[in-house]
Amino acid sequence: MKRGNQKGFTLVEIMIVVAIIALLAAIAIPNLLRARISANDALAQSTLRTLSTASETFATGNNGNYPSNESSLTGATPPYINTGYCTRTIAGYTYGCAGMSIGGYTFTATPVTVGTTGTTVYTMTTGGILTP
Repeated sequence: MKRGNQKGFTLVEIMIVVAIIALLAAIAIPNLLRARISANDALAQSTLRTLSTASETFATGNNGNYPSNESSLTGATPPYINTGYCTRTIAGYTYGCAGMSIGGYTFTATPVTVGTTGTTVYTMTTGGILTP
């Protein structure tokens, strides 16, 4: 019995395609993970700058007294910030606002897993000084 024109891929051709896809994935996935970590770091710095700007603006309108808690920033009319960040985890970083007092502030952004969700613990202190 003679078979007509059979169409399709041979096993070797399929294996070559799978090998090429695996090679491309091996190159692309680490770059994507680094890009995500870099984006998380940038967001953490930006969030700390937002908290600092809100606190400095609050102090300007309150005789140089800084907010003593986050609700002073979120509960004002109009609010200095719309979202509370303290003790929240956002995009791989946990934010801390334990250093808030009428004399100044210290905000921190700590990666949930160093090297996976972020690279550095960032600290923002009174006057908008960001340190890694």
